[in-house]
Amino acid sequence: QMQLMESGGGLVQTGGSLRLSCAASESIAGIDVMRWYRQAPGKQREFVALITNSGITNYATSLKGRFTISRDNAKNTVYLQMNGLKPEDTAVYVCDAQGPYGTSMYRGQGTQVTVSS
Repeated sequence: QMQLMESGGGLVQTGGSLRLSCAASESIAGIDVMRWYRQAPGKQREFVALITNSGITNYATSLKGRFTISRDNAKNTVYLQMNGLKPEDTAVYVCDAQGPYGTSMYRGQGTQVTVSS
């Protein structure tokens, strides 16, 4: 079973940037859609962004222009570049591989992002 491991989270000040990585234990070339979600304490899980194998991307409307998702199939890694971070971006960020009917086929443990004001 594929393992996904996120990294790159941490503590950053408002306006700062972070680049998250999601490294897969095996090839992601056969997985069409890779996604990032986030979950803040006391809140529901929120969609952040997705990317297809052909490079098509989609973002949560509120995050467009600040976050950029990318993937490198040769490195079996998906990235999330986050700029202009705000305290409300504080959450655990999780990547997953989309399965049939939009389900989550594989999911990582997440990486904590904390933005101080």
